[in-house]
Amino acid sequence: MTQEPQRDTRATRRGVLAGVGLVGLAGAVSACSSGGSSSSPAGAASASTAPAAAPSSAPASANGAGAANALATTSEIPVGGGKIFTEQKVVVTQPTSGDFKAFSAICTHMGCIVSQISNGTIDCPCHGSQYSIKDGAVVAGPAPSPLPAEPIKLSGTSIVLG
Repeated sequence: MTQEPQRDTRATRRGVLAGVGLVGLAGAVSACSSGGSSSSPAGAASASTAPAAAPSSAPASANGAGAANALATTSEIPVGGGKIFTEQKVVVTQPTSGDFKAFSAICTHMGCIVSQISNGTIDCPCHGSQYSIKDGAVVAGPAPSPLPAEPIKLSGTSIVLG
């Protein structure tokens, strides 16, 4: 009796990551093709300011016309720090009082989502890249380029993406 060689049926790391990437890409494409306004509520945004910070949601009652689509209120973004909105893949910072900035939350090195803001930097957990909260510039590598700026508007005390 001959036996067929056994094949390893365990998924490889590369295969799993490729599959996860394709699922994410499909979600992004379908989200982009839906057109019009966003179908997800602003309250579903997860945010953090430090590794131990608990996720928070966008404000339930904010002033101004853009309140329904607000990421946060100005009082939720600490001076000299910021907040990461993982669902929208955006980081909002306040380097100095009243000066709000927004950047992509996707590390320019390997595409990881940044995880914390501390000591004036936006930090990536994957390989240690750090970016300035002032302009998104690379402070520590291996990131090859700065975090791209994202457009935000202030509507009363609300910070609105776009």
